[in-house]
Amino acid sequence: MHLKGLQLTWLGHATFRIVTPGGRTVIIDPWIMNNPMCPASEKKVKHVDILLCTHGHGDHIGDAVEIIKQHNPQVVGIPELCGWLQKKGAKKIAMMNKGGTQTLGDIKVTMVHADHSCGIQDGDQLIYGGEACGFVVEFENGVKIYHAGDTNVFGDMAIIRELYAPEIVMLPIGDHFTMGPREAAYACNLLKPTTVIPMHFGTFPVLTGTPGELQKLVLGIEVVAMKPGATVSN
Repeated sequence: MHLKGLQLTWLGHATFRIVTPGGRTVIIDPWIMNNPMCPASEKKVKHVDILLCTHGHGDHIGDAVEIIKQHNPQVVGIPELCGWLQKKGAKKIAMMNKGGTQTLGDIKVTMVHADHSCGIQDGDQLIYGGEACGFVVEFENGVKIYHAGDTNVFGDMAIIRELYAPEIVMLPIGDHFTMGPREAAYACNLLKPTTVIPMHFGTFPVLTGTPGELQKLVLGIEVVAMKPGATVSN
């Protein structure tokens, strides 16, 4: 995996922190303080410039409101989710929709499709959160990373490959609520990345898929099975 100066940390489940060569911090799917997979040493968010939110389920935005109040980052998401976060105190909203690309400082963010449900639990109410999505992020060093969010495999992942060609893809493999290893391997066939990072597995007993199962099903693609709290950079 060639990160060209990026520092990539998996915080467990679907949450990643990426520090750019220029020193900006991006967090994808901010579920940290209440994430049982996140190590205690990583529970406190020290700094964040950009939050990317794939959808409104609690295991993806569960700590977004608190992080927003503490650090006032730019918040990227689909309009309905951004509108809810704005009501909760977000001041720097960078809403977008599928197929769109926007530039935030030294990174380009493209919102792509995900095949999943989306609702925001707000107290005892379930709020419409728009649709679930994924992101392709292109950094100033040219590295392109695709975070699929929660999704099933879908044929238009081939379009993501043809239009954006991400070298590194983060795919859910836990099964039950998302793809399992079999579907994730098929997604790899469509996306043709150099590296796949499994996510959204092992957090709860029902998420039974494992990186080892995925590894057996893919050929010619590097499977990087990260440990929660681990950082890779090269």
